[in-house]
Amino acid sequence: MPEQPPYLRIADVLRQRIAERVWTTGDRLPSRSQIAEECGVGENVVRRAQELLISQGVLEGRAGSGTYVAEPRRRVRVVRSSAREQPGGSPFRADMQALGKQGNWESRTEAKVPAPAGIAARLGLAEGELCVRTVYELTAGTLVVLPEGGPHAGVGVVNRMAAIGITVSHAVEQPEPRQATAEEASLLGIQKSALVTHIRRTYYSDQGQPVETADIVIPAALCEIVYEIPVGR
Repeated sequence: MPEQPPYLRIADVLRQRIAERVWTTGDRLPSRSQIAEECGVGENVVRRAQELLISQGVLEGRAGSGTYVAEPRRRVRVVRSSAREQPGGSPFRADMQALGKQGNWESRTEAKVPAPAGIAARLGLAEGELCVRTVYELTAGTLVVLPEGGPHAGVGVVNRMAAIGITVSHAVEQPEPRQATAEEASLLGIQKSALVTHIRRTYYSDQGQPVETADIVIPAALCEIVYEIPVGR
């Protein structure tokens, strides 16, 4: 077995001390130099360990003050299920309503955008073929000419496609963990390189043709993703 990287070992040490209540919520951690000397590692190793725990919501960095034990955050449960996929509804909005919150979003749409290689492959297009691109920023607590414009705004993929004679039969999701980009971190209000779950979701017509694809980025420290699997009887 390969040896565990030093920063992961130090992260485990810090996590264990919090679990044993050596430090509790709101406590300021000793300086990096103190922790480094005690654990026999360099300060950069301690810094990487703390950044990892900050990205996971265990610690909180305060500019000019230090690093503190973070207040435990309640993670929002995001349920992915065919039972929740209603023709005219939004699974995200349903999840927020279940938590007593208002789920909403802002969007920016561009028409006639050349499809990048990855998107073109998912939609069965040639690279550079024109498509419509919409960027959504989801909020909690506060799609046929264009997905969020015109008479079919906000009615969901199934209804929008039905308006132009396309029957959507199913969607496929591919989740993958990774670190947030700088732009994603800024939009989501999380630390750069924090852990996120990237879901590639593609809708297909009853003819097997991909008609719409989406990239959904969910902060791991703020949301837990749960898949409900129907069982036939």
